[in-house]
Amino acid sequence: MKRRDFLKNSSLASGMLFVPNFIRAFEKIPKNKLGHKKLVVIQLSGGNDGLNTIIPYQNDIYYRKRPKISIAKNNVLQLNSQVGIPQHMSSLKSLYDRGYVTIINNVGYPNPVRSHFRSADIWQTATDANEYKSTGWLGNYLDAYDLKSHMAIDVDNKLSLALKGTTKSGISASNPKLLHKNIKDPFFNKLLQQHHLDEHLSEENLGYLYKQAIQANSSASYIFENSKTYQNKANYGNNLLGKQLKTTATYINSHLETNVYYVSMGGFDTHANQKNRHKKLMSIFSKELETFVDDLKSQDTFKDTLIMVFSEFGRRVEENAGHGTDHGAANNLFLVTENLKQPGLYNNMPDLKDLDKNGDIKYQIDFRQVYATVLERWLEANPKKVLGKTFDTLNFI
Repeated sequence: MKRRDFLKNSSLASGMLFVPNFIRAFEKIPKNKLGHKKLVVIQLSGGNDGLNTIIPYQNDIYYRKRPKISIAKNNVLQLNSQVGIPQHMSSLKSLYDRGYVTIINNVGYPNPVRSHFRSADIWQTATDANEYKSTGWLGNYLDAYDLKSHMAIDVDNKLSLALKGTTKSGISASNPKLLHKNIKDPFFNKLLQQHHLDEHLSEENLGYLYKQAIQANSSASYIFENSKTYQNKANYGNNLLGKQLKTTATYINSHLETNVYYVSMGGFDTHANQKNRHKKLMSIFSKELETFVDDLKSQDTFKDTLIMVFSEFGRRVEENAGHGTDHGAANNLFLVTENLKQPGLYNNMPDLKDLDKNGDIKYQIDFRQVYATVLERWLEANPKKVLGKTFDTLNFI
């Protein structure tokens, strides 16, 4: 295989890019452009069922539409006289009672799309439903402020679209030790050194890739060297989300300069036999989230960390014949941090008497309003510069 084909087709082209140490042209971080706050985005992939997460336990329509999968009143931890959280999410309830959680209901976008891939793309690129982009909103943030790869880390083995920019992209770093080992591999050193010296190297074909490789090499070394300063002893579970959050906490508690971390948890496409499956997923999510918060609090880093939890859409209000739920539209979104302006329920629960023509919850808050608020008030960035449009901000931070 030709070197060019190898580079284009391998993982080197997807965010895990490595070059030798002889290039140091891009190492300076423009600190004057950055705040010190950290944003952790958690994506619940597959379409989390918001109605079985934040439960309208006094609403007869909820129980009538869900005779098999609804959460019984005696299994609900009350948030107020109308709304509660299932008992298996007691860890989230604990965070809520401590004033660390804001729940925004009815979050979505105009003309909702019920395809997993398309709706996830819309959330990750912050575009309209009829608009297509190959760059994500957090990648745009890197572009807009000329930030390096390690300023946005996907704690996974592949890079989310949300972190891909036009000239800058984040880096996948689920295992800093393995990442560092890969960049030291003699094969990659020799291969890319040769490309650097090759008189036939085309700027058009490999210029962008090579620049990305330079950034990723420097970022990978930075992440590995600096994350060794903190030995994480928190008791996370032996599951993918727990491992990702433990790594994220290690990065944050090591005081990396990184502004953004991206974490995902799959399995939420619950078309059939939803009740027990969803219970297990949300129990894991709730427990690992509380462990993560307590881990950060133990090192005094939680006060500067905002956690945003979203899913690409909610589920249909009425259960289906398979004792599950089909793809829906608007959903709830969680924000977790200290010193929230409006902890608790930010707005009203969905009106189950007023659904769209598909039987789905109508959106009231555009998800890009949440992004704009996070960008402006947390990351100290210009939302229009990142999102390309102006959106009204909210008052949760």
